[in-house]
Amino acid sequence: MAYSKELVAASATPLILSVLAHGENYGYAIIKRVAALTEGEMQWTDGMLYPVLHRLEEQGYIESEWRAPEGGRRRKYYHLRKDGAAALAEERRKWNVVNTALMSLWEVKPCLT
Repeated sequence: MAYSKELVAASATPLILSVLAHGENYGYAIIKRVAALTEGEMQWTDGMLYPVLHRLEEQGYIESEWRAPEGGRRRKYYHLRKDGAAALAEERRKWNVVNTALMSLWEVKPCLT
């Protein structure tokens, strides 16, 4: 099932910040983590992820560092900064409001005419 560009864009920031709140990670691993969390429903691409990571870095929410593990290829690791944790708390508050409203509506049978 394809998700609208608007839903993917709206959920990208809180998902990325939440993944990084659990520990630093690199781009491909973030893509795989989101796929696992959504049971394969959301399949992100590099072209979708990296502009968001760059924006979050410009906003001071995350930081990156290039590393080359011994015998491995170089990867850019991202980690959450203090401002990113505050932004995540605000994202969580907003999404909880939306989720509460939707759950309330979905629990009541709609009147279909």
